[in-house]
Amino acid sequence: MNQINLQNRTAVVTGGARGIGRAIVERLLESGASVAIWDLDLAVAEEARVALAGLGRVMAVEVDVTELGSVSRAVAATVAEMGKIDILVNNAGIAGANATVWQTDPAEWKRVVDINLNGAFHCCHEVVPEMLRTGYGRIVNIASIAGKEGNPNAAHYSASKAGVVALTKSLGKELAQKGVIVNCVTPAVIETDILKQLEAYHVEYMLSKIPMGRFGKTTEAAALVAWLCSEDCSFTTGAVFDLSGGRATY
Repeated sequence: MNQINLQNRTAVVTGGARGIGRAIVERLLESGASVAIWDLDLAVAEEARVALAGLGRVMAVEVDVTELGSVSRAVAATVAEMGKIDILVNNAGIAGANATVWQTDPAEWKRVVDINLNGAFHCCHEVVPEMLRTGYGRIVNIASIAGKEGNPNAAHYSASKAGVVALTKSLGKELAQKGVIVNCVTPAVIETDILKQLEAYHVEYMLSKIPMGRFGKTTEAAALVAWLCSEDCSFTTGAVFDLSGGRATY
């Protein structure tokens, strides 16, 4: 593992109890950061905290990213315990049920957009002032290759992730001279439990698009995110980083 120096930095990882989020939490801890795991499922977040406590300072916070008040309370709890927030990784997200646009339940559309896009907005809205207070910050939004290309039978997910890409670009420009850097990652399929939410044909479709012929690993995602969270990432903001095994090269 290549070494990334995140000593004396405090990070928040939303959806950090499982999958990509947990791998990111682990990598940030290994790099010297203190980490707050923000998750809707506090019991699972606490299990992750206990399992990872040997790697460094870590706390678990219950938060519903779709509710601005819940995010505000999570910020307050994190700052009270950790003293500051230097890094925000907006990872919380869901795939939603597969369906054509005209067969998608409007309630399902709203649920996916609320978590994937509005959740990232709420976290940025509440955390950025903390970063401006200290004059330093790194924000990494986890988008998706679907936000670039649009996956059939997943318009709600694709649209929400396209929104995350646009949010990243806009916020990156707004903060470009304020010491806060904002970037996003667009993974193709990463091997996590989210695959269990999808129909087999949809998983096969996504695999067929990847020139490397395999899905990504959570550790590969975590490695890229760790660099984007570091001081070494200093002249790149509002950017989109491909993590797709060659599926997208733009």
